[in-house]
Amino acid sequence: MKKYRVNVNGTAYEVEIEEMSASDVSSASASAPTAAPKAESAAPASAGALTVKSPMPGTILSVNVSTGQSVKKGDILMILEAMKMENEILASQDGTVASVNVTKGAAVDSGDVLCTLN
Repeated sequence: MKKYRVNVNGTAYEVEIEEMSASDVSSASASAPTAAPKAESAAPASAGALTVKSPMPGTILSVNVSTGQSVKKGDILMILEAMKMENEILASQDGTVASVNVTKGAAVDSGDVLCTLN
């Protein structure tokens, strides 16, 4: 174990880091627990589907699409509020909405799946 002192925004933190060998890394990554996926309100995406993910943490102000709806590239799928700013989540390609995974008022984290397009 090695101890380090890290300064974040003027606050000092002490952290301990364990040094691992190459064999420890490969066995640890194979047996490392993974976080349980968040429950989705719609069917999972099929192969080849485009997942639209949240670019930042925030709150969904409006959902402008529904499952089965056709969308064109540039259409506004939903509005995400982050840091008092409204961010338009746009379709990056033409397609059909396969699933909508959030509702109005939902809090989302960066990388959360908002919807999927086929």
